[in-house]
Amino acid sequence: MKLPIVAYGDPVLKKMCVDIDAKYPDLKQLIANMFETMENAYGVGLAAPQIGLAIRLFIVDAQEDEKAPRYRKVFINAKILEETGEEWSFNEGCLSIPDVREDVMRKPNILIRYYDENWELHEEKVSGFPARVIQHEYDHIEGKLFTDRLPILRKTMLKSRLDAISKGNVHPEYKMRFPNKSKKR
Repeated sequence: MKLPIVAYGDPVLKKMCVDIDAKYPDLKQLIANMFETMENAYGVGLAAPQIGLAIRLFIVDAQEDEKAPRYRKVFINAKILEETGEEWSFNEGCLSIPDVREDVMRKPNILIRYYDENWELHEEKVSGFPARVIQHEYDHIEGKLFTDRLPILRKTMLKSRLDAISKGNVHPEYKMRFPNKSKKR
C-alpha cells in the first residue's frame, strides 16, 4: 500500500526516533509498504518519520551506476559508528521536500550497525553513493533534514520555498501529507 509522505514542516521530521523490537506491530507489512511508497515516488531511500512514524527504521534501494550492484536493505535501530574520508559534495533531494535539491557535504565511508528485517544484527562498512543515502536516511531517524546541513545563508534563501511546501503549495507525483493543510494530495 502506498502511504502519504510527510511534508517539510511536520514536527515528526524533527523528532529523535525511538528503537523498536521484533514485536513491533505488522513490521513486515510496514516495510513492504515503505518500499512500495518509495518506489512509487522514485526515491532511493525512505525513513519511518517520512510516513509519520517516529521509529528507528529506514530502507535504502540505491545503485551507484548501472555497472554497480544494487544496494537494497532494511535498517532497524541503526547506529552509525564511524564516518571517514574526505567530505565530498553531492546534490541531494528528499521526498519530504519536493522540488528542492542542494549540495550537501558528507564523508564517503561509514561503519554502521543495524538489524535487518529478520532481526539479524549486522555491522557493515559502506562507501560511495549507498553510504550517502544511508547517511541521509539516518539523519531522518535522528530528527535532521538535509536542509539542516546547509549554510545559514542558503537556508535563508530557501525559506519561502520550504514554507510553501509546508503549506501544500507543491505538486509532486506522489501522495503527501502537509502539516499546514487539512487535505492530502
